[in-house]
Amino acid sequence: MSSVAIIGQGYVGLPLAREAIRAGLTVVGIDINPGIVAGLNEGRSHVDDLADSDLAQMLQAGYRVTSAFDVIAEADDVVVCVPTPLTDSAEPDLSPLRSAVQQVARHLRPGTLVVIESTTYPGTTDEVVRPLLEADGLIAGRDFNLAFSPERIDPGNPIFGLSNTPKIVGGHTTACGDRAAMFYGKMVQEVVRVRGTREAEMAKLLENTYRHINIALVNEMVRFCRELGIDLWDAIDAAATKPFGFQAFRPGPGVGGHCIPIDPNYLSHNVRTRLGYPFRFVELAQEVNDSMPAYVGRRIQERLNADGITMRGASVLLLGVTYKPDIADTRETPAAPLLRVLQDQGAQVSYHDPFVAEWAPRGEHVPAVADLSTALADVDICVMLQPHMVYDLPEISATARRVLDTRGVMSGPAVERL
Repeated sequence: MSSVAIIGQGYVGLPLAREAIRAGLTVVGIDINPGIVAGLNEGRSHVDDLADSDLAQMLQAGYRVTSAFDVIAEADDVVVCVPTPLTDSAEPDLSPLRSAVQQVARHLRPGTLVVIESTTYPGTTDEVVRPLLEADGLIAGRDFNLAFSPERIDPGNPIFGLSNTPKIVGGHTTACGDRAAMFYGKMVQEVVRVRGTREAEMAKLLENTYRHINIALVNEMVRFCRELGIDLWDAIDAAATKPFGFQAFRPGPGVGGHCIPIDPNYLSHNVRTRLGYPFRFVELAQEVNDSMPAYVGRRIQERLNADGITMRGASVLLLGVTYKPDIADTRETPAAPLLRVLQDQGAQVSYHDPFVAEWAPRGEHVPAVADLSTALADVDICVMLQPHMVYDLPEISATARRVLDTRGVMSGPAVERL
């Protein structure tokens, strides 16, 4: 029976572990976070897409988690699913990836397949990962197989998961790609082969850069459409009826999550570093999307001022502080910079989110509302950030004194859309 070691047991590595077990592979997860290791071994899932019951089935099938990298020596396949964040100066931070690959190199044996799933800029697998793996004399494409296969996990998506989302695979050599395609073919319905690792790396960045730029487009348009008296939401719905040549993107309070705010920066940085000029589309999109929380803050202030209420001392209720609806993930949520804008102007901010029991993005806990109906009637304004399915939108519209709807999902006399 084939065995796989999956480094990183988060939103990417844990679903991969489940599919590998379903395919009949022996799976060991590796994570440097002792809390995650202990929780998973005790049957507690920390990601939205896996319930504790799913984890129980995995453990029963032999799944185990450890912080010891020496288990790599026993694996036929090794998949690296560690974070690739940005530094404080918005540059790619490959230190988690480098650290993980160095551990793989220490325990690498001939014949092993090593796949990188962590999102990064084109050339990383060949120029950063491969030299680290070859440091002790083994050669990629001759002694071991090396490939890149970008993760395409969409947390909370009830329709598309790992098994039915096409899996892109690019090998260091054709034979490396064959080996990786064979590995993923056991778990997914369709494997998409590309020329090499650079093309696979670029495919992931292209997907998210496309979304990033189009979100920025409608975020820019929603501002001037308001000034021109145009209902952009209505216009988007109308345009979306065209059966070809158009994909609907809608405005919001900003972008969040593990991909959209980060991945395009990897591409932009790569272009600047290698070619010496800016990727202007990406940088402009970043500027527009980053400015949305401040714009939402101004709209809140304008709505309050219209009724003679100043922002300082006003009570503001944020509805939904995750980065997307119906999940518990607050990574890079636009609610965090909006909170900063509101608190810096003296507003008294509270929040309600059925998926987030505690929230402290600035190091101090933000008060959570227990009784939503009472809070809606009491606060000066509520701000719809994420329309979780559990929210009764008509009730919110009817109960709240004032609503700023950043998602275009509500209506009523108290509601003002972004």
